[in-house]
Amino acid sequence: MTKGFELSRRAVVAGSLALLGTRPSLGLAAEPLKRTPFPVEDDNGRPIAPPPPGYYDVATRSGPGLPVTPETERGGWVTSEAAVDRKGVRFKGPGAPPKNALPWNDSDSGRVVTQGLIPPVKPLIHVHLRDTIVCLGGDGFYYMTGSTGDDIWKANDGVELWRSADLEQWDYLGLVWSIEKDGGWEKQWTVRKGDYFRAIWAPEIHYINGNYYICHSISRSGIAILRSTSGKATGPYVHAFSPDKPLRNGIDATLFGDDDGAVYLTYGGAFEMVRLKPDLSGYDGEWTPITLETPDPDPLHHNKKCVHRGFKDIGFEGATMFKHDGKYYLGAVDRFHPNRYSFALATSDTPFGPYRDRYESVPCGGGGNIFKDKEGRWWCTIFGNDDEAPFREKPGIVPARMDEKGHLVPDFTPRT
Repeated sequence: MTKGFELSRRAVVAGSLALLGTRPSLGLAAEPLKRTPFPVEDDNGRPIAPPPPGYYDVATRSGPGLPVTPETERGGWVTSEAAVDRKGVRFKGPGAPPKNALPWNDSDSGRVVTQGLIPPVKPLIHVHLRDTIVCLGGDGFYYMTGSTGDDIWKANDGVELWRSADLEQWDYLGLVWSIEKDGGWEKQWTVRKGDYFRAIWAPEIHYINGNYYICHSISRSGIAILRSTSGKATGPYVHAFSPDKPLRNGIDATLFGDDDGAVYLTYGGAFEMVRLKPDLSGYDGEWTPITLETPDPDPLHHNKKCVHRGFKDIGFEGATMFKHDGKYYLGAVDRFHPNRYSFALATSDTPFGPYRDRYESVPCGGGGNIFKDKEGRWWCTIFGNDDEAPFREKPGIVPARMDEKGHLVPDFTPRT
């Protein structure tokens, strides 16, 4: 037995214990759902005092997870923002359901696979993880993070991290940045949709110019960039700059390091972008609006927010950016008929655009990132944010390739 396998086995055993009895969110459904303490219309992110002790009965970390078996390759979690008295989490998998469990229905239909839009795909591990990000580090390991905890519409602890040598066996590295211990402006509790709120959304880990950085967001508050002080993916992490206030009011921050050492920051639906200093210690320019030169006017390819803005956006959230063959690829999530949560990608000759040739990339592969492995093969992360997906709110990767048009599309060629 190899050392790496033994570490993974221990992580799985620990995850099994966590998921099968020690996480408060997976207790028996005995208590009624709580009503929000504020009017649900109170949704402007105003600062408030922390909630009383024991207010939340959901787990604020996801933990190691369980191995993928026939029982865990489907199902998962669907975190709901339904009406006040129906807030909860749909759950399908081993262990007791959350206290606030909602009916599963057909949440993991897998139609994106059965209709031949992507090849069959299973989660990497059975763990509650939204907005999956995978990064190849400078040490040859892959690192994975994302939105964690049982209910990101309420609260979580910060940024959790996993590591793999081969994209198959994953070791849990724990909480590498804590809101309470390491945060600055992030420590402030706010009101979101009538409830107490403090949760890190869509953290991303990046290896840029010889160091590791994590960007993150808090809904209704803004975005930030963290820098490793050790040169290691595990940190410790401090704010790269601006510890006392958000860099921008938005969500889904992402970073891109260019071949010449330049670094770019965008967020949300990639509506604007700014160049950063090579060590990410501050801005190296002004925020610049991003233009989509060739809008796609088909309403079936857009969320209603984009329709109302005249189809001028690449997408509405979940920005991502990478480079291939001298071209810049800028992406954002949109809704493609009937309800696929996918990256729309567009290309440009320069980082700031204008961008053109917008298209749906890997179906259901939105809200994470696109990366190359050690062999130079493309992958698109997937976490299952719609009922077309084969599993829900768990980390997965879909093999991808560049076609003759320079479009990133699913790769149906078997990989070994």
